[in-house]
Amino acid sequence: MTERVDVTVASVRLACYLSGPPGGPALVLLHALGEQATSWDDVRAALDQQYRVLALDLRGHGASDWPGEYSFELMYQDVLGVLDELGLGQVSLVGHSMGGSVAYLIAQRHPDRIERLVIEDVCPAYDRERPQHTQPDVELPFDWPVVPAISGLASDYDAGCWDALAAISAPTLIVAGGPKSQMPQAKLDEVTARIPDCRQVVVPAGHHVHAEDPAGFIDAVRGFLLDPVTP
Repeated sequence: MTERVDVTVASVRLACYLSGPPGGPALVLLHALGEQATSWDDVRAALDQQYRVLALDLRGHGASDWPGEYSFELMYQDVLGVLDELGLGQVSLVGHSMGGSVAYLIAQRHPDRIERLVIEDVCPAYDRERPQHTQPDVELPFDWPVVPAISGLASDYDAGCWDALAAISAPTLIVAGGPKSQMPQAKLDEVTARIPDCRQVVVPAGHHVHAEDPAGFIDAVRGFLLDPVTP
């Protein structure tokens, strides 16, 4: 059974979804731009027999507040505040795309809080042409201003975040989407080389690995989380 708990961090209400045994090791799932906690349902169902799983709607998404102000930094502060409010000291952290960018910040700045880190098909921000987005004329399950805000940040090289990869001490798994992904896979190779205790697995499903090949993603993540030996 999944329980919803709303947590307020610096006046922003965040919808959090908890499942699995309350005393189990904590596993936190951070979604991509334009998605929400429900995007992890298949992953949650496969892992919450062993883990206390927390998935949350990041600010501007789903049932969380849409405050109109968006950045990786603000989302990082939100997630850290949620962990503190829920009394989650050390967690394993899984982040996809935008959520992976937030996960990098947490693992870099608070290495003591991360037991294991899984990053799905994203690297820190790098210089590229900013994508042009047109707001669709339909009701959306997220606040449209989050799209240009996050896309812009992801398109500007962030030397500090790249350099800080070396500060990540948790065993780390990079799940790469392979040639179908719009993410340059060589960038993921560079990330893997920069994090001290890091391995990479390619699941050739494209950028949305856990959605396109949930079984492949779950197998890779479960094996990594349960593996007592680090590379």
